[in-house]
Amino acid sequence: MSSLTSPEKVWWNPLDGHEKFWLVLASIWCLVLSVGMVIWLNVGKQNVPTETYRVTPAQFNDTATSFVNKYKVGDENGVPVVRPPAGSDVYVTARTWQWSPILELKKGNTYRVHLSSMDLQHGFSLQPGNLNFMVLPGYDYVVTLTPDKAGTYNVICNEFCGIGHQTMVGKIKVTE
Repeated sequence: MSSLTSPEKVWWNPLDGHEKFWLVLASIWCLVLSVGMVIWLNVGKQNVPTETYRVTPAQFNDTATSFVNKYKVGDENGVPVVRPPAGSDVYVTARTWQWSPILELKKGNTYRVHLSSMDLQHGFSLQPGNLNFMVLPGYDYVVTLTPDKAGTYNVICNEFCGIGHQTMVGKIKVTE
């Protein structure tokens, strides 16, 4: 006799009433969530309008350095503070354990924030707002941002980037 035998013709047990109920309930819930995702995408305004371009870290760094030199108004703990005009393109670089520069933006004005990493994968998380964005080297990510409240917002790296990850905090200051 062989150790491998064919299963019986009906090798499973037919579904009983409880199993049918939970299977139908789970299927309905999956449909509700699937439809809900489409509605939330189009109505919920949770997705940031973005553009993405290929760029070398050196090219982005040159552009960001020119931006900082043009609009620099001071330093804070060795990090440049810039005050760009309303409606301008703003450049923020992520490099091992630092966001640079600190931005001073005007409430109600729209800015195109360009983000790129010089070295590793980082995560741009604007707190207490709810903006989370992946930042990779070799890409220029453009986020359209219109601050609606004055105050200081922290930029936190939410992707583990090495031993100093917990110190990677930047700032965006929004003024009236």
